Amino acid sequence: MVQTSPAVLILLGPPGAGKGTQARMLEEQFGLIQLSTGDLLRAAVAAGTAAGKAAKAVMEAGQLVSDEIVLAILKERLAQPDVTAGVILDGFPRTDGQASALDALLADAGQKVTAAISLEVDDEAMVARVSGRYTCAKCGEGYHEEFKLPATAGVCDKCGGTEFKRRADDNAETARERLKAYHAQTAPLIAHYAKAGVLERIDAMGSIDDIASGLGRIVARVSAT
Repeated sequence: MVQTSPAVLILLGPPGAGKGTQARMLEEQFGLIQLSTGDLLRAAVAAGTAAGKAAKAVMEAGQLVSDEIVLAILKERLAQPDVTAGVILDGFPRTDGQASALDALLADAGQKVTAAISLEVDDEAMVARVSGRYTCAKCGEGYHEEFKLPATAGVCDKCGGTEFKRRADDNAETARERLKAYHAQTAPLIAHYAKAGVLERIDAMGSIDDIASGLGRIVARVSAT
C-alpha cells in the first residue's frame, strides 16, 4: 500500500533518552524534517506569519504561548512543501490534551499520527546521561562525557567547531525533577497512542547505533503501510 500523506512521527521519552540525537539520524536516513516546538515558534515569529505574530505578542508580554497558537504554527509548517517525506515532532505533544488536539488538527488535513515511538529507559541511567551531556556551540551536535566524545578532543565531529556549551539545568538534581514531571505529565501519552494503535516501543538503553538501527526498522515499516 502506498502512503499518500507524509509520515507524522513522535518520539516519546524522558530528558536524556536521546530523542534529539535519534531524530537527527532519522532525518538523514529518511529525509524527514525534525520540527522542534521552540524552533517553530522562532521561525514563525521571524517570518511574520499570522500565528507567528500572535506568538510574538504573547512572548513579548512575558506569557506562555498557548496550545492553540502552537497548533496554528504547526499547521502552517505542515503545509510547506519540504515535509513531503514526513516529520518528527520534537517537544509536542507533551500532554494528553495536546495529543488530542494534534489528532484533530491532523484529521482536518486527512492525516494522522503514523507512529509514536517510546524510548524505554531506566530513570537513574537517565540522570547519569543528562548530567554528562553537552553540545557544540556552533552546530548543536550533541556529545556526552561518557557515551559520546568527539573523535578529536575539543573538536566537533560534524562542523569542526571548538566551542562547546552545557545547559545550566543538566545536573543530577534538576534531572530527577524533570523525570518526575515527565512521568506525571507526558508518560500518559503512551496510553493515548497505545489506544490509537500507533504506539511502538524500543529499548533505549543500548548504544546510539543500536537504537538508531531499531528506530530505522520501525520507521521503515510504519512508513510503508
